[in-house]
Amino acid sequence: MEHGRAKIGDSFLRYASSVIALGGFLFGYDTGVINGALSFLSQPNQLNLNSAQQGIVSSSLIIGCCFGALLSGRLADKIGRKAALQWVAVVFTVATLGCSLSTTSNMLIAFRTILGLSVGCASDLAPMYLAEISPREQRSRNVNKNAIAIVIGQLASFTVNAILGNVWGNWGPIWRIMMGVAALPAFLLWLLSFDLPQSPKWQLLNTSLAQAKQNFKKLGFSGIDIRKNLINTKKIVQTEESKIDIKRIFNNKYLVYLLAVGISIGLIQQLSGVNAIMYYGTILLEKVGMSREMSLYSNILVGVISTVATLLGTRLIVNHNHREMLGIGLLGNAFFLGLLTAVLHFNFFSGVNTNIAVLLLLAFFLATQQGIVSPVTWLMLSEIFPQRLKARFMAVSTTVIWLTNFVISLVCPILLGSFGTTNVFLLFTISNILCVCLTFFFINPQAMRNALKRVK
Repeated sequence: MEHGRAKIGDSFLRYASSVIALGGFLFGYDTGVINGALSFLSQPNQLNLNSAQQGIVSSSLIIGCCFGALLSGRLADKIGRKAALQWVAVVFTVATLGCSLSTTSNMLIAFRTILGLSVGCASDLAPMYLAEISPREQRSRNVNKNAIAIVIGQLASFTVNAILGNVWGNWGPIWRIMMGVAALPAFLLWLLSFDLPQSPKWQLLNTSLAQAKQNFKKLGFSGIDIRKNLINTKKIVQTEESKIDIKRIFNNKYLVYLLAVGISIGLIQQLSGVNAIMYYGTILLEKVGMSREMSLYSNILVGVISTVATLLGTRLIVNHNHREMLGIGLLGNAFFLGLLTAVLHFNFFSGVNTNIAVLLLLAFFLATQQGIVSPVTWLMLSEIFPQRLKARFMAVSTTVIWLTNFVISLVCPILLGSFGTTNVFLLFTISNILCVCLTFFFINPQAMRNALKRVK
């Protein structure tokens, strides 16, 4: 009988985690679609964007993400993880349609900012929700589903852009279709979200004991796991951790350390330079000599390699020390970006061979970033905070991710215009080396475990 219930629980958990991971897919698609759409919507017969306006259009989504991530923690705590995800799906759908129907650059910027609210919420909410509905032995695997969904979403956007851009590239408004496609999975997320369970851990902290026990069983938690969660919740209530305010947080050195680690992990994820390539990959490839058509198709290759690397990398990081894997991934980033800088600076190759070398090195960089660095950072953020403060601390860390992303996406076109492609890649090479130092000198697993014990 127990075995039968475990099978049913595992099946329902797979379904629930796959639906929640649709938030990650939309995150990937909506951040990746601008890569190919930007050159089409910038045409004189469309929105006629200059370099500065391109940066604003690209980064407007990111500034929305900053606010979305900042608000997501309180929203998820107040109305629950499930209801928050449903609202995210509604905003995704409406804002996506608004972007595709925009008639001016200001209108597009406004709708991309609103769209960013949902992307920012999803980026924080999805990994937290996945962690809370998963038994311990399946937690890493399910949280990694979100990281996999992000790169699949990016690959989908690259593929849609390449097909539409090359088949109907002479039709100016084709960028509207590129952007509008995301409304379909957004509506699907809303539709399927009604079958999702509420987070039983959230229910325990909000006096829904009977419903929490029911959901724990439905999701395949063992009796031992359920009892442990009940005991931990009682401790939280008894110590009144639920009433911790900002002043008490900053008066507790252990909480300050955990929050600082979360912020550091957020910075590390973005200072690698991954989103400069995700947002401006087509423009970067055009600058090194590729045609627009070839650049669009090249993005598909980059997306495929990123996806395969993520599928392999997420399996690898589950069984290894997360900090060490983060350091290895960052070293790989620095190595491939350093080679890319050398290829462009010293002109080792010429013509087509340079294009091939650049494309391969970008693909290898994204393989280490998307296969190791990105998933391990999301996984670490879902694990390092105490349960009662998880939503708030993850919201802060995710906001740092998006703020850093915003700055990079805003200044990248300006840096490319002022310093050239080679120096921009050199800058990100140095940045990855500095992130390696931050990883090994500040993010201490033993110190984090001790801090968690002290605040539980």
